[in-house]
Amino acid sequence: MPKLRAIRLAVLLTVMCAAPALAAQPPKLVLAIVVDQFRYDYLTRFRSDYHAGLDRLLTKGAVFTNARYEHYPTVTAVGHSTFLSGATPSMSGIVGNEWYDRETGKVVASVSDGSVKLLGADGDGASPRRMLVDTVGDELKMARSGSKVMGVSLKDRSAILPAGHMADGAYWFDPRAGSFVSSTFYFAELPGWVAAYNASRPADRFRGAHWLDRTLPSDTSVYAALEGSPYGNELVESFAERAIQAEKLGQRNVTDLLAVSFSANDYVGHAAGPDSPEVKEVSIQTDRVIGKLFGFLDGAVGMSNVLVILTADHGVAPVPEVNAARRMPGGRMPQGVVRKAVEAALIDKYGAGQWILSPSDTAFYFNRELIRQKKLEVAEVERTAADAARQVAHVFRVYTAEMLLHGAVDVQVGRRVMNGFYAPRSPDLYVLLEPYWLYGSKGTTHSTTFSYDAHVPVIFMGPGIKAGRFNQQISVNDVAPTLATYLDIETPSGSVGRCLSEILF
Repeated sequence: MPKLRAIRLAVLLTVMCAAPALAAQPPKLVLAIVVDQFRYDYLTRFRSDYHAGLDRLLTKGAVFTNARYEHYPTVTAVGHSTFLSGATPSMSGIVGNEWYDRETGKVVASVSDGSVKLLGADGDGASPRRMLVDTVGDELKMARSGSKVMGVSLKDRSAILPAGHMADGAYWFDPRAGSFVSSTFYFAELPGWVAAYNASRPADRFRGAHWLDRTLPSDTSVYAALEGSPYGNELVESFAERAIQAEKLGQRNVTDLLAVSFSANDYVGHAAGPDSPEVKEVSIQTDRVIGKLFGFLDGAVGMSNVLVILTADHGVAPVPEVNAARRMPGGRMPQGVVRKAVEAALIDKYGAGQWILSPSDTAFYFNRELIRQKKLEVAEVERTAADAARQVAHVFRVYTAEMLLHGAVDVQVGRRVMNGFYAPRSPDLYVLLEPYWLYGSKGTTHSTTFSYDAHVPVIFMGPGIKAGRFNQQISVNDVAPTLATYLDIETPSGSVGRCLSEILF
């Protein structure tokens, strides 16, 4: 009998350890934070300057030191769509910030939607309709009656895609109007509290503001300038506080979800690069602004009732001139050089015509009507173009749609490109440059499969989360299934990640 009791106790303990951590007492609020263009090493390089929000996350959270994106391209829309869906672009259909649409013959944005109108300013609206999968917020709303889900950012795609299809609202900043806007996808008119917030002209308080050696404009052009300064993040945080207060997020005895994306880091990083004093300054300010949001939540909800998840949507490459001074590889690729080589090869072999329909230097959509008229096979044209692209100096990998459809790719780089491929929207040819090579005459950019673009923070903090450093390799796709397990809801439909059970009590 003692042996039988011991066996029963062991089984009971196993079941208890395997059960979702907070199924009986879910958090009042899930705060999902994305910092746009925030490399993992910003946490370590500037660590001694963090004394607020990032410091709290690094000391009290579960910090994954080796989290990466497993898709290509590593850009804003794709990262934000991955964060709370767990899906790769091959599942979600969000294959870039924009892509060439074969039906309309135009480049379309990831959240563009001509069927809805902008609220709060003039122009077309936006929605998550192009995203084919759902999010943690969608599953939460289907599982919990009364739960609210919202997204806030400077950018439309960054507010819309993490929040999902069933969100109660997504809000982004319109620099023309100097106010936060939304679209008729969510409601017929802006909620009263948003209109009142905008009427207070919150962006005007940054006129003439200083940071480093910069001074923001004193006229209405300050609205656009805000995006490339740390004050853009302050504006987003202020609006998030107002949303929490007005919508009573986390204060209604049901779990709510607020997705907040801080975009200013991306604008600053593109212009100045990861090794600049500007990036260091905006990173330190991000620590402060997240700390301010935590302080507000401490009073409104109690941080003991809040689950926080922080990540970034991508990293960024060093400025090529900075790398050259270090005797590191890399450089600037002449604009159009690959395109010209591909066009010349196609014309030489098949005759004159507009062979390429899209404007990109890295993603080529071929003229299939022209291919049909010349009685050619698309796959043959792809191979001819790929052979030409491979001859261009500093081209690293070339993938055709045929290769990706049949899985004929190398192990890591090719797998990530294949994860980013959704045939109805993706190009016929991808051309990837060597590490540290990029297009553009100034600044820097991102989108590659290399670690400087793919390696980002993933931190969980809150009740039921084990604090500490976790050094195993994970994917950002693991965030959504972990949240679903934690909240005891269905995993989002396109999720390809795993539950990070090692951080759950």
